[in-house]
Amino acid sequence: MKVAIAGLGSIGQRHARNLRRLLGARLELLAYRTRGFPHVITDQMTIAEGQTVETAYGVRVFDNLDALLAEQPVALLVCNPTSLHLPTALAAARAGCHLLIEKPLSDSYDGVDDLIALIEQRGLVAAVGYQMRCHPALIRLRTLISQGAVGRVVSVRAEMGEYLPDAHPYEDYRQSYAARADLGGGVIRCFIHEFDYVQWLFGPARHVITVGGRLGDLEIDVEDTATTDMQCCVNGHPVSVQVHQSFVQRARSRTCVVTGDAGAIHVDLNAPTLTWTDAAGRVVEQSGFAGFARNHLFVSELTRFLATIAGDGPPPASVHEAALSLRVALAARASLASGQRVECP
Repeated sequence: MKVAIAGLGSIGQRHARNLRRLLGARLELLAYRTRGFPHVITDQMTIAEGQTVETAYGVRVFDNLDALLAEQPVALLVCNPTSLHLPTALAAARAGCHLLIEKPLSDSYDGVDDLIALIEQRGLVAAVGYQMRCHPALIRLRTLISQGAVGRVVSVRAEMGEYLPDAHPYEDYRQSYAARADLGGGVIRCFIHEFDYVQWLFGPARHVITVGGRLGDLEIDVEDTATTDMQCCVNGHPVSVQVHQSFVQRARSRTCVVTGDAGAIHVDLNAPTLTWTDAAGRVVEQSGFAGFARNHLFVSELTRFLATIAGDGPPPASVHEAALSLRVALAARASLASGQRVECP
């Protein structure tokens, strides 16, 4: 099976490793790269000394996208900087490639509807890298909510905090896409997983209001902190949802707390654990998800993407769902800039 990857930074290399694990000798791997970062990056975000990307992954490298697409890969994984996602995906879709596009779908909404129309016209599979939908704690949370475990859901608080210089210790954070406006960076778009999964759990946001900005001392030209209040809806009832995102938080954390009129559920996505308490505060369930490793999310995502190409079920997150999350993230950025509430399209 001939598969191509656009961009071999940390996420592109992770996908390359996982494709090798899943497909073995059946995989013919191609890559389109322009930056040419020479090092092999491990799952632990460290440099594997004495190896090259080409030999480590058995990949043929192209510095021209048209030349790569002329090889007619079955699928292209779009893993380059956010601002390059859409032009890369459009070129691949015109060439008839199935697509797995890393999150977010793009840095703006310009051209997104054109991509969706092209995908539908060509009958292509198009997934977006919201692998948190494969997280066992969130899957369990979704089941409990659907069963009414906490009664009527009243409020939700999701947060993601990670110190940006620690995220990719092998590179100068100031040159990373996350730190640069021209590459589509900023904490709102980079930590867009939270906008995706809260809408997956609690329905589309109706409006948002966001505060924050470039509040720390990081050498970046994008926002490092954002707190977004939004209103979703569960079973016809409004739900107050707050999403907090931080590039300056030193202690890495990722949690979601759901409060209902009959109890609450606290999820730690890094541990991972889930604790469900009833209205009296008694623990009803405490789950620890033994054996979980972060890479399982990416393997599950790829497995489902390949299965969808084979005609077996939908991908974890469709391009339509990714467009919704992008609209909300862009509304949050607009609210941050204006200081006003912004309606979600």
